[in-house]
Amino acid sequence: MAFDIDRYTKQSEGVQWGDLDLDAFDDDPLPESTLRTLRYMCDVEYHTVCYLRDLLTTPSHKEPEVGAFMTMWNREEFWHGEALAAVLAKHGITVDYDVLKATRVKLGWKDRLDPVKQSLLGNVVGNDFVAVHMTWGAANEYSANAAYHRLAKMQSHPVLTPLLKRIAIQESKHIAFYATQARKRLESSRKARVITRFVMSKVWQPVGSGINTDDEVTHVMTHLFQGPDGRKLIRDMDTKISALPGLEGLHIVEKAMDGRGVAA
Repeated sequence: MAFDIDRYTKQSEGVQWGDLDLDAFDDDPLPESTLRTLRYMCDVEYHTVCYLRDLLTTPSHKEPEVGAFMTMWNREEFWHGEALAAVLAKHGITVDYDVLKATRVKLGWKDRLDPVKQSLLGNVVGNDFVAVHMTWGAANEYSANAAYHRLAKMQSHPVLTPLLKRIAIQESKHIAFYATQARKRLESSRKARVITRFVMSKVWQPVGSGINTDDEVTHVMTHLFQGPDGRKLIRDMDTKISALPGLEGLHIVEKAMDGRGVAA
């Protein structure tokens, strides 16, 4: 079924949490390990504007449907960050754009060069770069959706769990767009399939790897995906990703998790 971009843009809105009683965290606070994972998730959501900035220098910005989606996607991800920041604030942890700015400063020249690298890659590859972008986005959103559902189930908190499930619903819509676009573009171009397979197999890493330390990425991935249930989620993600044209047999998520020592 085709993704209805007009319907999506008209119905897009920020995730709602005003009806949730955040004061419940005063009597039922979250454990440190969960707060650490939420902080990671919040940083990733707030950093979406940087991903959008980089992609505006590539052929993706010339595609009307992609441009419309990215605008709404960026807005929705920002509100995910705001919601998670509100939860963290109830635990005395402040996350805002000043923190994000400090992160960018810490990234230094890497952050400044990313748009240049994206632009050069995109223009060398040409329009087939959009297939890479859409496939990468699908993999990231599969991961985000699984992470939110997993944390909601692990924590089972009367306020946090419904909030995470609401965020996951929006992530599911993002998956639908990215996967639909990726499939269509991979099916139509052998070059796109070859390039995308190479990039995904050689470069892809868990969401947040570019803006967090290796230790922090490993901690969060272990917290969310260790054990038999986590391994099932990992393999489910790989099954969905490898179902895209040209990506048959890839196990990029399991490879990344094994590389970080996430136990099955």
